Amino acid sequence: MSNDQLQILFVDDDPDFASACVRWFEKSGHSVVHAASGQDGVSESQKRDFDIAILDWNLPGLSGLELVQRMRDTSVDTEIIVLTGEGTIENAVESMRRGVFDFLSKPFPMAELERRCQVASEARRLRKENAQLREVIDRSKSPAVQMVGESEKMKKVFRLIDRVAPTDKPVLIQGESGTGKELVAQAIHQNSTRGDRPLVTVNCAALPEQLVESELFGHEKGSFTGATAAKPGLFEVADRSTLFIDEIGELPLMLQPKLLRVLEDGSMRRVGSEKERRVDVRIIAATNRNLKDEVEAGRFREDLYYRINVLAIDLPALRDRGSDVETMIEQFLGDQHELHPQARSALLSYDWPGNVRQLINTIERAKVLTDDEITIDDLPDEVAADESAVGEESGIQEGTLMRLQRQHIIEVLQQENGNKSAAARVLGIELRKLYRMMKQHGIDG
Repeated sequence: MSNDQLQILFVDDDPDFASACVRWFEKSGHSVVHAASGQDGVSESQKRDFDIAILDWNLPGLSGLELVQRMRDTSVDTEIIVLTGEGTIENAVESMRRGVFDFLSKPFPMAELERRCQVASEARRLRKENAQLREVIDRSKSPAVQMVGESEKMKKVFRLIDRVAPTDKPVLIQGESGTGKELVAQAIHQNSTRGDRPLVTVNCAALPEQLVESELFGHEKGSFTGATAAKPGLFEVADRSTLFIDEIGELPLMLQPKLLRVLEDGSMRRVGSEKERRVDVRIIAATNRNLKDEVEAGRFREDLYYRINVLAIDLPALRDRGSDVETMIEQFLGDQHELHPQARSALLSYDWPGNVRQLINTIERAKVLTDDEITIDDLPDEVAADESAVGEESGIQEGTLMRLQRQHIIEVLQQENGNKSAAARVLGIELRKLYRMMKQHGIDG
């Protein structure tokens, strides 16, 4: 059972009883706000978010049922425990029907009330985690690739990931578009103490400016046109987990103070609400902009820049990663396709302005266009252009090599009396590849 500090609202008009309860909970390390009337309790619940509301059933003014309903309207996520000196089955049934978590008759041991509060808190936590998981699943997309690389620059990135992941500090990932910033964020999160919870992601560049605030911080019903129901923002979804804010350089200037406040003390408000909510979220931000230049140009707050730039990781462009290009070509190619030497040369010599994302898209496109061997004709014009010019000069040599290869395959097949498995072993290739080469050279089998 969780022993985390609980945020408790205690509503009771008996001053001696209330004072004893508040002392008990505060001695146990919990934070308690006391209200002496139902209306005061509702007012407190409108100001801040509580884990548990302990309500006396018999208060002046609002009836027990009215108070429960008002609390349920203003604090959907707060678990309610009702206390009464006149415990009846009817009260219990009706309060449970209105969404009350538990019902306790006076008198009772304080330890029992605390135990029930802990149970209610655990139920709240599980319900919230289930909602978070559903939200993340609805938004999630499978990662395209795993991070690979043997270049010194990527080895440095991997070392930094190992160092920063176990901390809870903000991380800023910088690099050109398509270099794999989200993969770095996933690696950091998975190796952190929050890795058992889902990573929540948002791309500021993909959202209309007027929706960014609602997406990040949530909104209340009726707070703007189209807000037909209250909705938690991604900071609430990511509570006790990690929020990856991609393209943070696109975050509107007017929202930057609100983000800074969450980073500083974990407090936030939904759009259209005065209620202060607290979240425990680790931030990983990414940008393809030079944020120092954005600060100097007045488009990004300097204090926010230093707040998110506690730990920085610079991702190298693909053109600066040397042999990693060939490693990734083999990874993305898979074992169902071959790569013609001229096509391979084109891929290796291209400078990849779109980085890893462009390389993946290029190979996936080529795999769709052919069943077996990818040739220069299967590559986009911009990738194939330089190699095609070279290919015109080397066409005669290449044709000679192809004829020699065909003749060699025929000779080995004859030597092995047509046994293709034996011929593949002699040629040092897999049987499946032999079949593809026979088809390519028009060798009957």
